[in-house]
Amino acid sequence: MATAAPDSAPNERVRHLSEQTHGMLGALEELVMVESPSADLAATAACAAELAGIGSVLLGEKPERLEIEGRVHLRWGFAGAPKVLLVGHFDTVWPLGTVRRWPYAVEDGRATGPGIFDMKAGLVQALYAVASLEDRSGVQLLFTSDEELGSITSQATIEAMARDAAAALVLEPSRKGALKVARKGVSFYHLHFTGAAAHASEATRGVNAMLEMAHQVAAIERLGRPTLGTTLTPTLATAGVTQNTVPAEAYAYIDVRVGSAAEQARIDDEIRALPAHDSRVLLSVTGGPNRPPMPVEATRDLFERARRCAAGLGIEFATDGVEASGGSDGNFTAAMGTPTLDGLGAVGDHAHAEGEYVEVARMPERAALLAALIEDIRAG
Repeated sequence: MATAAPDSAPNERVRHLSEQTHGMLGALEELVMVESPSADLAATAACAAELAGIGSVLLGEKPERLEIEGRVHLRWGFAGAPKVLLVGHFDTVWPLGTVRRWPYAVEDGRATGPGIFDMKAGLVQALYAVASLEDRSGVQLLFTSDEELGSITSQATIEAMARDAAAALVLEPSRKGALKVARKGVSFYHLHFTGAAAHASEATRGVNAMLEMAHQVAAIERLGRPTLGTTLTPTLATAGVTQNTVPAEAYAYIDVRVGSAAEQARIDDEIRALPAHDSRVLLSVTGGPNRPPMPVEATRDLFERARRCAAGLGIEFATDGVEASGGSDGNFTAAMGTPTLDGLGAVGDHAHAEGEYVEVARMPERAALLAALIEDIRAG
C-alpha cells in the first residue's frame, strides 16, 4: 500500500484542529469510560446521553433522540443541500466491567481503552470536524447503538437518511490509515436441529440431532468459493443436555461473507435447500442476508475527492483503498445508491481485540480530512 507524501506543510485547518487535541482526548476519555456493550440497553442509553452532551457543546445543538424498540440512537441535522450524511455507532463488543481492568490511558502517543478504535474515536473526530465548519448546512449525523448486532433497529433510519443524501461518510476505523473502498456482504444463519432423546445405552431408540448438525455444518462450509470471496464459517454450536443422553436438539450459527450480491443470493438458496442426511431430524433455518456488499463503484468518486483533500491539507494519505471483509452501515448506504466512503474514522489497530488503540497525532488530521471532504462534496 503506497502512502502519499504531503504536498506542503499542514494548513490552517489542521493547525486549528491540532490545537484542540486536548479537548478531543478529554471527550474520548469520557466516551470510553461510559461502557456501551451492544446488548445492554441501559448501558448504551447512558453512553448516548454522554455523547449527546459532548456533541451539544461542540455543535451548539442538542441531537434528536431516536428510541426504537428500546434502543437509543442520536441524530443531528442542519438544514440545507446537498445533504452529507455522517454515520457512526457508539456500541461496542466489550462487556460491562472491562474498563475496571483496562481503563482509558494515553502512552507513547497512543490512546487505548475498550471500544476506542471501533469506534468512539471516530465519533469524536466527526464532532470536532463538523464543529470546525463555518457553514454546517446540509450536514447530517447519525450515531447508532446496534451496529455490532447488525443494525437491527437502526437500518431503516440509515437507509431513509441515505436516500436523501448526496454522499454518506462512514466513521468506521481505517485500515492503518487506508480508507475502505469496498466491503463484503454479510449473512448470518441460525440452524436448529430437532431429533429425539434416548438413553445413550439405547442410542438406536433416539435420533441424534448432534450428528445431523455435524454433517450439515461440514456441507455448509463446502458451499464457500474463496476465489470469489465467499466464505462460510461455523462460529457457534451447542447440543445435548447430559453426557449419557442422545441429543434431541442441536444449534449452529453460520457467518457468511460474500463479494457479490449474486453469491449472497446463491448461498441463501443453498442453505435453505440443504438435503437431509438423516431424514428423521427436522431442520429449521432462520436468519439470512444482513448487509449487501459495498462495491468499489460506490466509493470511487469520493475516494478521489478524499485524496485531493488530503493533498490540499498537506497530510499523509494512503493512496490505495482497501476492501474490508467485515460489514458496516456503509453497506446499507451504498445499497441505496448513495455514494459512500468508509474508514474515515481513527488511525490505529486491533479492533475488537485486547489493546485496541488510536494514534493521537492522527486524530486532528482525520478530523481535518473529514471537514474538508464535507466542504468538497457540498461544493459539487
